[in-house]
Amino acid sequence: MIHNISGVILAGGASKRFNGILKAKIVIDGKSIISRIVETLSDIFDELIIVTNTPEEFREYNNCKIIGDQYLNKGPLGGIHSALKVSEKEALFVFAGDMPLLDRQIIIKQIDFYNINKCDVLIPQMNEYIEPLHGIYKNTVLKILEEYLEGDNNFAIREFFKKVNVHYLQFEGSEKSRRAFTNINSPSDVSIVEKFLRPGGYD
Repeated sequence: MIHNISGVILAGGASKRFNGILKAKIVIDGKSIISRIVETLSDIFDELIIVTNTPEEFREYNNCKIIGDQYLNKGPLGGIHSALKVSEKEALFVFAGDMPLLDRQIIIKQIDFYNINKCDVLIPQMNEYIEPLHGIYKNTVLKILEEYLEGDNNFAIREFFKKVNVHYLQFEGSEKSRRAFTNINSPSDVSIVEKFLRPGGYD
């Protein structure tokens, strides 16, 4: 069990591509995405935080701390800020709320790398692709992030990275990695996940 890092799920808002349904609540093969994420992370972190502005949708997850955004309409950076404000841990491991196939081994590999290198932000990279919402954010970025959110800035995470010390952990472009970093952006992505979950799919 990890004690120096909080696990954080950015549950986000409703998606037009899913008729206004919260992506985290989409059911795949009989289980919601958020349930899959919580199930995986509960065995790793001793503190889980769900960031959402619709807390009533997540009441059943009473083993998680449910919080909302202090800075509204700032995208994922607003959610990361809110979690940094409430966590008493050294860092957050932040996950998108639409990633149903998280991999414990990959998560632990990132944590081990962070514990050795102690950077401000640690992000996985696969070829040229980076995944900011499968990343570790140290509490030292809180003040910089607050100033950034209060300014007239582009609130894309990649723009904020220019302000802090970011390390990138390289992963092979293997099927295992692609599976772990899969997120649900459209209904067609659901079929990809269902394929992974079928008997005979990737283990």
